[in-house]
Amino acid sequence: MANFGGHAIPGSFFLFLGFWLAMKHTLQHYWRTSQPKGRQIMSPFFKRIDYLEGGFLIFGAFVGIMVEQFVVDGPHAHLYDTESESWVKLMNWQHGTMYLFFGISGIALVASAASKLVPAGVDRLALSLALFVEGFLFYYHLHSRPPLDAHIHSLLLVPVFAGSASTMLEVFIRDNVILELFRACLFILQGSWFYQIGFVLYPLSGPEWDLKLHDNIMFITMCFCWHLAVALLLVACTSSVVWFTVKRFSGRGKDIEIGMRNTSSKASSQKALLEESDEE
Repeated sequence: MANFGGHAIPGSFFLFLGFWLAMKHTLQHYWRTSQPKGRQIMSPFFKRIDYLEGGFLIFGAFVGIMVEQFVVDGPHAHLYDTESESWVKLMNWQHGTMYLFFGISGIALVASAASKLVPAGVDRLALSLALFVEGFLFYYHLHSRPPLDAHIHSLLLVPVFAGSASTMLEVFIRDNVILELFRACLFILQGSWFYQIGFVLYPLSGPEWDLKLHDNIMFITMCFCWHLAVALLLVACTSSVVWFTVKRFSGRGKDIEIGMRNTSSKASSQKALLEESDEE
């Protein structure tokens, strides 16, 4: 992660996951509210979505671990160098450990969708644990860094630990659309903030940031609040577009069905009239 691309890749991962969750949970909420009372069985379509999401988490975690280990200057699966008596690229090992737990959450999601023997909520528990591990490792990832560098990374702990806590609530409070969309919002916030860290520490153009200037720390703190506002707006817009699109197409489906019934009834009545005229 010691460059812009190293922050853009996980940022893109979390942004995609956030938008995906916003669309997925909006669809699930529409399905639940449109079903007759007492019917709790979800459509098989949502099970396939869980397979796809779990596979994406597993694949993303595998790629992340491989990149961290076997990049040119990576540890190449060596944790300790006996010759120099020192640890080998511990930062890469920490990043790989974060990816590992997201891979475990993907496995838990696939297992929950595939088998009814898996207790409800295991997928949420695994994701909450993955977020906690990410925040836990990041907290001890910031020592001996310049003030702005440490501060901008510490702000990342807000969506990480908040996401872990809200996801843990979902273990006990199932199918709560507010918690589900809040989790999606925190993933988008985390993804956009990874990009912000990359732009500050490794600017693509323009002057470099003064990592010791207090005014820069104040601005970055305010900028984080702007990212939060944009994340909330994006989730609200995404869920609204999905909701009204699905409602519109489902309404068209009902109109077509009613039209087909009316057409068939008219055809049958015309047929009956013809039969009566023939008899006469």
